Amino acid sequence: MLVASTIDLIGKTPLVALDRVYRGSGRIVAKAEFLQPGGSIKDRAARAILLAAREDGRLKPGMPVIEMTSGNMGSGLAVVCAALGHPLVVTMSAGNSPARAKMLEGLGAEVILVAQVDGSPGQVTGRDIESASEEARRIVRDRNGFYVDQFHAAEGITAHETTTGPEILEQLGRLVDGWVAAVGTGCTFMGVAKALKSANAGTICAAVEPRGCRPLAGEPVTKARHVLQGTGYGSVPPHWDPTLMDISLAVSDDDAEKWRHELASKEGLYVGYSAAANVCAAAALLRSGRLNTEAVVATVLCDTGLKY
Repeated sequence: MLVASTIDLIGKTPLVALDRVYRGSGRIVAKAEFLQPGGSIKDRAARAILLAAREDGRLKPGMPVIEMTSGNMGSGLAVVCAALGHPLVVTMSAGNSPARAKMLEGLGAEVILVAQVDGSPGQVTGRDIESASEEARRIVRDRNGFYVDQFHAAEGITAHETTTGPEILEQLGRLVDGWVAAVGTGCTFMGVAKALKSANAGTICAAVEPRGCRPLAGEPVTKARHVLQGTGYGSVPPHWDPTLMDISLAVSDDDAEKWRHELASKEGLYVGYSAAANVCAAAALLRSGRLNTEAVVATVLCDTGLKY
């Protein structure tokens, strides 16, 4: 198959059954989003946001693109910017993994690391994210660039409602009983939930939050630091629609570490911590008794473990 550019490689990732790592009743299937050109599910939102901005004139030819990132959105933007001819500047908390910054630089992005406010290496807090966002907004003003602002870009939700969700239904060939995804911007969770609930109103949609950092569950934040980079920032995302969430499931750092190892050793899937948390939570949902014994729960393997 010949495609015109890297942009055309985004999406249509395989759906893989996780029958080796989970052997209970029901079944877990996962979208292999780590196979995207930028190595993560964020490629979908990056493409949708930039193409929409070019279409309506907000992003002019050659204009610099600027964004705060934990690494994955930045990689997706770098792929799309390279294909469209835009320079990319990203700000990132110094607490995110160095491998992410290295990948971004390798893709041609200018990376500006921002000192952490109250997090630690490998554990980025909401305040760390806000500090990096402030730096991104300053650069937008200084360089007259286009600010992606992924947390407020509704195109990210639409991208998953029109691509990821329908792909799951088509590839599975049946309705989905459960949907599980970690929440950062909330775009993946909400977009896919809309698509799956539209096909089957009975689909149970479970948001994944780090244990001790569960604002979606209505709990106070007692542990702002955790290993699930790119998720669990301790606040409710701007576009959050609570009617799409049927339940919030908590995953501890230890459980994320355990399932990450299990996915690698039993499935041959070397993925990141949020992907491992998704599979952990999917197994918990199947074991909860909320679904029948033949239920299928879908989730996403958000990114490659090579970014950590």
